[in-house]
Amino acid sequence: MKKILLLSLAFTISFYNFGQLFSDNFDSYAVGSYLGPQSLTWSTWSGTEGGAEDATITTAQSSSNPHSIYFSSTAANGGPQDVVLKFGQLYNSGIFTLQNKFYVNTAKKAYYNIQGALTIGNLWALNVSLDAGSLIIDDGITSNLVSTNYPQATWFELKIVANLTLQVWKAYVDGVLVGTWTNGVNTVACTDFFPTQNSQFYVDDVSFDHQVYTLQNLNAMVSQLSVGGNIAGQNVTPSVSIKNAGVTAITSFKVDITYNGATTTQNITGVNLASLATYNVTMPSMLLVAGSQNVVATVYDINGGVDNDLSDNVLTTTINPVVPAAGKMVVSEEGTGTWCQWCPRGAVFMDDFNTKYQGFWAGIAVHNGDVMTVADYDAGIGALISGYPSALVDRGGEVDPSGMSPDFFARLQTPPVATLINGATWDASTRILNVSVKATFALPATSSYTMACVLTEDDVTGVGAAYNQSNAYAGGGNGVMGGFQSLPNPVPAAQMVYNHVARVIAPSFTGFAGAFPAVVNVGENHIVNFSFTLPATWDENQINIIGMIISPDGRIDNAGTANITEAVANGYEDGTSAGIFDALPNQLDAAIKLYPNPASEKATIAIDLKEAKDVSIELYDLNGNLLKAATYANWLGLSTVEMNTNQLNAGVYLVKVTIGGEISTKRLVVQ
Repeated sequence: MKKILLLSLAFTISFYNFGQLFSDNFDSYAVGSYLGPQSLTWSTWSGTEGGAEDATITTAQSSSNPHSIYFSSTAANGGPQDVVLKFGQLYNSGIFTLQNKFYVNTAKKAYYNIQGALTIGNLWALNVSLDAGSLIIDDGITSNLVSTNYPQATWFELKIVANLTLQVWKAYVDGVLVGTWTNGVNTVACTDFFPTQNSQFYVDDVSFDHQVYTLQNLNAMVSQLSVGGNIAGQNVTPSVSIKNAGVTAITSFKVDITYNGATTTQNITGVNLASLATYNVTMPSMLLVAGSQNVVATVYDINGGVDNDLSDNVLTTTINPVVPAAGKMVVSEEGTGTWCQWCPRGAVFMDDFNTKYQGFWAGIAVHNGDVMTVADYDAGIGALISGYPSALVDRGGEVDPSGMSPDFFARLQTPPVATLINGATWDASTRILNVSVKATFALPATSSYTMACVLTEDDVTGVGAAYNQSNAYAGGGNGVMGGFQSLPNPVPAAQMVYNHVARVIAPSFTGFAGAFPAVVNVGENHIVNFSFTLPATWDENQINIIGMIISPDGRIDNAGTANITEAVANGYEDGTSAGIFDALPNQLDAAIKLYPNPASEKATIAIDLKEAKDVSIELYDLNGNLLKAATYANWLGLSTVEMNTNQLNAGVYLVKVTIGGEISTKRLVVQ
């Protein structure tokens, strides 16, 4: 039965003082009735109890017989159930423990969060996502703080222990420590159980308590161990966070990491680590191997001796790296825009994924309604998402960029129909990039598969308000978000750098339909060629080539990535041509039209300028030879120039237009 127990102890156990305890197993409530109206502590997100947001008491499953509560949803955005347990106050120090038991149906989902403010919806302290046996924890700032497994269709206990004084959080599954981390938000006020789409789960035996925490005199704690990845075959660089959990400053210590039978050591000297401060130690790199093994981090030789609490000097985590399908690379396409106040969240999590999963993941930021928009790419993504920021993992279901992990790991283990290698030739003078995408088939396929090629650019910057980024995280009122909480709203262009920016998708969002024959056998190679002219404003050193094979159901089956240097080193191979493409028109390109194209007798160049500028027009062949040139002073408004082409040999030429010092290059095909 339900009970609320307050304990007040006059003595100390170790250095913890016990405080409040709450527990509920739902056995005192009427079966089939709503939870909220029967409880003083349970409510809903909106505060409306006894309706669609509430949960009902059931006997269909229970951990401690006979009752539990049940959550399910098929809605695209989850809900409408949204059940909240309030902790009675805001906790910002001491040790807070929340635990409960879950039963998640096979291949179904569950989700809950911990709120960090008394006003619900203002601040998320933690997100816990369960999906088909995969458990992922993030704090709304850093993804995959914990990535582990849970038993499906079986009751199990999940416990979160948050040392709010030290900002050190731990997660336990059935009593086994599965993760320790430094949390971005260190206040707790309530927990919220919310069924996302495809959720079916039961909750029982919920409890929380709080203890006072007292610092020792000299105490070094291993507060966090980040392996640096969770994929077999990754070469990772682990990091260990050492927290001064005592009063006395720490000036020296040693750190060991032991994994796969090997131990590495870092000797830290000459520091002055104040009380409650953290020192991050970068350890030597190591290769992750398949199979479940412990990774053990140990801090010792504190100030040349032993500290006062040895219980927190060792941190052990068990990793069982995901074994990726051979040759598999997962693609995340993020819908974003400079106008979108929540889109900094997408930028943070896309960069985080790029750091953690490089070599297994390709990110594409598809902009909407700003100067970096690619119209056909934006239209394709826009038809598949309901808001911004949103992400599609291999063009599966819409997820928040902070929630890409479950879909990523599921797709990473899905065998692809083919593996892809990008080759290229690059001419810096003409800025022509020819790309070959070679597909080597591991499974049978048909002509219903298509091929696409995307160019993205990193480190994109701009000048003026068009490159300002709207920022809802300014001032920190909506939580910490990768440094955006310290930036203004909007973030001025001078302080913004955009990564993974989609520059062009060729030939279309759905891909090139003539890529493959009617029957494709295992072991066959098929090559598709794409040709691009890169605007002079793009930095070729920051361009990424992403070749994609798209399955008949519209999902991205697999991808291959390379920068231009890597693709040139791979070598260009002739294959089926998907076409010649001008890259994404920028603001300058939008003012220039070239028609007809292809041309036979003549081609017309139309230029529409709102401000008077000097204009030059030059015609080159593909060998870089200048064939024609003309200059025009103080061009204003819409005017046209005709260029005779009847004396030119059939082929491809480059029309270089310079307007006020800015350059746009367009291809002209002469028949």
